[in-house]
Amino acid sequence: MESIVVHGKTFVPYISDEEIQAKCFEIAVKINNDYKGEKPLFIAILNGSFLFAADMFRHIDLEAEISFIKLVSYKGTTSTGNVVTAIGLDERVKDRHVIIIEDILDTGRTLYQFLPELYNQNPKSLKIATLLTKPTARLFDVQPDYLGFEIPDKFVLGYGLDYDGLGRNIPSIYQLEE
Repeated sequence: MESIVVHGKTFVPYISDEEIQAKCFEIAVKINNDYKGEKPLFIAILNGSFLFAADMFRHIDLEAEISFIKLVSYKGTTSTGNVVTAIGLDERVKDRHVIIIEDILDTGRTLYQFLPELYNQNPKSLKIATLLTKPTARLFDVQPDYLGFEIPDKFVLGYGLDYDGLGRNIPSIYQLEE
């Protein structure tokens, strides 16, 4: 893997596609074991989690459903500090095992503001699966239950993660060069 340039910034290889795929499988196996005999509902948060959700969900051997929601916490390029549901959830979550799928858990703001909305619908259980987490960036008390990689608080792109709209289609994860 070689360095890439996106919007004039250089990014260096960080996590290979092979490592990502292995983690997707590993997380799916844990979920399969934890929910054996159950019918969980997976809720993937768009846009960033779409690749992780698809690759992990392929390995789920349970009777399961998946839905997608879009949460927006910015207007233009500035964070509003508020989370707005741009595309909502159609499925009923009452008395269901729910697993949130996120691409990256950094400050935790988005989930911290969204989780009460889900808890108010009385799910049987609520867990979080995330490909990446940046514990040193965490400002809100939200912790993943299923985790791919713990990474430092550095900007990354690829595998669903973007930099101003570009880079989501890169199969590996790259880190901004210092």
